[in-house]
Amino acid sequence: MPLADDRVRSRLRGVAVGLLTPFDDSLEIQHDKLEANAASLSDAGISSFLAAANISEYHSLTHQERVEIAQTSVEALPDDACVLAGVGGATKAATQLIEGYDRVGVDAMMVMPPDHTYVHERGLLRYYEKLADATDTPLVPYIRGFDPSVGFLRDLSRIDRVVGVKYAIEDPVKLGAAVSAADDDVVWVDGLAEPHAVSLWNEGVEGFSAGVSNFRPEIGLELFDALTEEDWERARRVRNLTLPYQNFRGETGERNDLPGAVSVPAVKKGLELAGLHGGAVREPIRPLSTADERHAEELYEELTDGVARVIG
Repeated sequence: MPLADDRVRSRLRGVAVGLLTPFDDSLEIQHDKLEANAASLSDAGISSFLAAANISEYHSLTHQERVEIAQTSVEALPDDACVLAGVGGATKAATQLIEGYDRVGVDAMMVMPPDHTYVHERGLLRYYEKLADATDTPLVPYIRGFDPSVGFLRDLSRIDRVVGVKYAIEDPVKLGAAVSAADDDVVWVDGLAEPHAVSLWNEGVEGFSAGVSNFRPEIGLELFDALTEEDWERARRVRNLTLPYQNFRGETGERNDLPGAVSVPAVKKGLELAGLHGGAVREPIRPLSTADERHAEELYEELTDGVARVIG
């Protein structure tokens, strides 16, 4: 049975890992490996999971595949875990996807950033309102790729069914202003992963989505504990462990000028190095080059040494 709204809010106040989609060499989904990854991360102490989300290669999945991934995730995890499934696109298509997610019992839905070329703030708010009207399941809008006003963020927080906002804009001042103006019941989540957790925490976030913690969950859990205890020195030490690998995720890879192109395959490589399942990637993403794979291995070793030194 899906979690009640207050339990979803509680789970958002923590570390949310992404469930990447393991594809085989034919680019078919390996549900058994997805299930194994989810179970392993849960056993490590993670209780919030993003299924069929951005890092799951949402845009390379069909409608039915998204629902199937959400179902596998729900069935693989304990009843008290929180599974947030990604939803987006045209209003009618998003509503149909919501219906599929409700059938398989997800706990919340993360509304993907708008992929339209032209967006109006009032139109986007109406979009969220229509999705809220289509379900009793909580919504968590993902704010990324556009620069909304503080007024927009305030009004977004007041939409019925919105229980959290995943904020992924490199503007902590705007975040602080939005949190001050927003509905007090809404949980603000750092959508820029561990590197920004310390600064955004001081502006009002209460949880964060994982970067390297997708494959080394002990890092995210240690960072969250330090932030909760306001042990800023420890929090910065743990945060600093993540920077080399996270900076690597922002690189372009070979024969490409677009930043962040290696982000998903870099995390999949991290999963494999940690003994979990990464698998292939679908286009328009490309696999890591041989040189980038070697670099990822070196960074993973550096990360492991840092974990032993800082966390123990």
